[in-house]
This record gives sequence, C-alpha cells and structure tokens, in this order.
Amino acid sequence: MTRARLFVAFTAVAMAAAAAHAQDWPQRPVRIVVPFAAGSSPDILARIVNDKLAARIGQPLIVENKPGAGGNSGTDSVSKAQPDGYTFLLSVNAPLVYNTILYKNLPYDPFKDLVPVSLAATTPNVCAVSNSMGVDSVKGWLAAMKKNPGKFNFASTGNGSISHLGVELIKAKTQSFAVHIPYASSGQAVTAIVQGDVQYACLPPVTVMPQAKAGRLKALAVTSAERSALLPELPTLRESGLPDIQAVPWFAYMAPKGTPNDVVQRMSREIAATLKDPDTVKRLQTAYFDPVGSTPEGLSKFMDEELRRWKPVIDRAGLKPD
Repeated sequence: MTRARLFVAFTAVAMAAAAAHAQDWPQRPVRIVVPFAAGSSPDILARIVNDKLAARIGQPLIVENKPGAGGNSGTDSVSKAQPDGYTFLLSVNAPLVYNTILYKNLPYDPFKDLVPVSLAATTPNVCAVSNSMGVDSVKGWLAAMKKNPGKFNFASTGNGSISHLGVELIKAKTQSFAVHIPYASSGQAVTAIVQGDVQYACLPPVTVMPQAKAGRLKALAVTSAERSALLPELPTLRESGLPDIQAVPWFAYMAPKGTPNDVVQRMSREIAATLKDPDTVKRLQTAYFDPVGSTPEGLSKFMDEELRRWKPVIDRAGLKPD
C-alpha cells in the first residue's frame, strides 16, 4: 500500500474513532466547576441550564463550587484537571481574560491551559446604592462621592472582576474615591449594601433587583451600552452623563486543554441548543440573563477581542488588584 493510501486509511480510521468517541461520551456524570460561591451569578446560570443540558447529553451534570481569589482558584483547578471530557468550567470575564492583565503571577493561562467551549450568556450590571446614601439618581450618587472622598466603600465580586473594574473606571472618570471591598459572590456583596457595610456597587441584576424591588436599596442604572430589554426602566450610565463606561459581565464554558475535540464540539452544540430551548430562555430571562450560545471558535475570537479592548483601558487607568 502506498504512503498516500496509508494516510487516507489512517485518517478515515481516526475520524471514525472520533465520531464513535463523541457518540459514547458521556458514560458517567459530568462535573461543572463554578469558581464562585453558591448563589453567585454563574452558579445560578449553571443550575438553570443544567437540567435541560443534562437531558441532552444523557448524564447528570454536577455543579461544584470552588470560590477563592476572585475566581482564580477554581479556574486554575480546571486548567489542571484531567482532560477526559468529564470536567468543564463555567466562569466569567476576570478569570478568563482580565486577570491575565492584572496579575503578574497568575497560576494558569486561560488562553493556553483551557479550551473554549461556548459563550453562554451576558447580563448588564446594575449600579445600586444603599438607602443610607439618600440619593435616587446617578447624578446624586456621583455628587455624593465627589463631595465625600474616602467616606464610602463599594463592593465587588472580587479583585479584577467586571464589578470591580467598572467602578474603578467610574472613579477615574469622575475623579472620586471610595474603598474597594471584594466579596466571594454577588449575593454577599448585595447583602453588604443592604446592611450598610458598603454604600454602593455595580452588580448582576439577578441579585440586585429583588432587593431593589423590596425597597432595601436603590437601583440607579445599567452598565451596558444600551438599555436592557430586561430592565427597561433603568437608564444606562451613558444616558446619565458617563459616556465612556461600558462594563458587561459575560459567562463562558471552558474545558481543560487536551479535552478531546469531538467532546468539546458536542458539548458546545448541546449548550447552544439548550440556550435556545423556550423554557430555558424564559427562566434565564427571569433571572436577567441574555442567553447567547456560540461555537468554540466564536468564543475564542470573543475572548481575544475582550483582551484587546480591556488591556489599554486597564493599563491607562493603572488598575491593579487590591
């Protein structure tokens, strides 16, 4: 047999083996690591998606919360996990992109040690203030911050998170100052506002809006470029006099480098299909998530674009993890 025929035969066998592997996977429950605490936005997203996604792949999906270091700890654990198709990650902006700029000694490289699976969803952050501030507009909030430098604290979901960077940009644009207090989850951060431990934050609406509707804090604006169809009553920061602020959380599935490509591709297709399921869409939108669903290649391109967009912003503002 000639070399050309041998190559064709080998390629055919390899393709058949890959197809068989995709059909055989999974044979046992699949682990979804969320690098934040229970009740955080990615945790809520994972649990909404899991039922329908598990039905599609034919095995249970087990959410494993691994909070710590602003999402770095859990993300790092997945980067070092066995790439056998039974461990995936559902993480967010900072551990997947921004922390490569902010941290000099990040224990993993998301662009080298992880492989993209699917961009799952986005959601606009909501800037909210404690009732104790006595303000009901972005204008009043900014005026109070400028009048009282150093008097206020603000919460985030961790160093380098979009809830941290967004407020740092606001501070830089308005030449105001407040002390950053990071928390392990958006739920804890919102509780801190309600209790008066901090005075404001820009956090996911799934945790902010129930407290705002109950009158325990005041929601002022969204951080997206345009008004959110899920929160039409809230103006954007741009409408409120801050045109250069756009800081939107996004959520993505990743896998350890070396995970079989056929498994990655199938998981990506099943996630995308689940995110189009009418019942899942309804549940996600009730929690203020905009479902996306993408190919691995689409997520890879998106992450590259996010790195290019935020690196000059972070460098110019001199933002550093506390």
